[in-house]
Amino acid sequence: MKFDLNSDMGEGFGPYRLCDDEAMMKLVSSANIACGFHGGDPDTMGRMVRLAKKNGVGIGAHPGLPDRSGFGRRELPFRPDELRQQMLYQLGALTAIARGEGINVGHFSFHAAMGNMVNRDPALADMMMNAISAVDSELVVFVTPDSEIERAAKRAGLKTLALFLADRAYDAKGNLVARGLPGAVVKDEPSVRTRVRRFLTQGTVEAIDGTIISMPARSILVHSDTPGSLELASIVRSEIISSGATLAPASELAS
Repeated sequence: MKFDLNSDMGEGFGPYRLCDDEAMMKLVSSANIACGFHGGDPDTMGRMVRLAKKNGVGIGAHPGLPDRSGFGRRELPFRPDELRQQMLYQLGALTAIARGEGINVGHFSFHAAMGNMVNRDPALADMMMNAISAVDSELVVFVTPDSEIERAAKRAGLKTLALFLADRAYDAKGNLVARGLPGAVVKDEPSVRTRVRRFLTQGTVEAIDGTIISMPARSILVHSDTPGSLELASIVRSEIISSGATLAPASELAS
């Protein structure tokens, strides 16, 4: 069995960094690279692409809303076509930077509020997925299981890969617990290790209320801005390997 380990990376800008990207790149099999709006800039994007190429890591576009101060986590009142153009602008930027380094963008992963807005609106999800397909029909789209984005991606003929978020709590319906609520972010080693082991061996996760829910995913996400993210990613990687599975980039696992 193969699993992908991915992280949102390059989310600083200029001299500012959220985590040790160099060290994180040695742990993951896929990197979701911020494309300059919620985080990142041309130099940072180029550095991430080169690091990924050096370490044999698959690269993906990680576009968000143009809101650095809110880190792309606040919803803003953009019209559907405005949101489409913002997404295409960011995807195009990373695509060009990657090709300049001799490699291709292999996957796509929405950041925070942009993804939430798209996932609530089937028509918007179709618009976004059709736009992605027009740019590159081979891109793999990271999705949450049974989501509007997943359904729209399949309608657009795109491959998908479902995510399990190792450092975020789920409710009994399989939705993420809102940030800011108690227990929403899972960052202590025993809890992360237990969650990942259950996911790998049973394909389930314990919700915040104790309910056991199915988690049909093949990729595990660790947010780089979660405190101790490097250690958490190391724990996840060790659990994958100790379970007898191997790591593979998103492009090898999508369907």
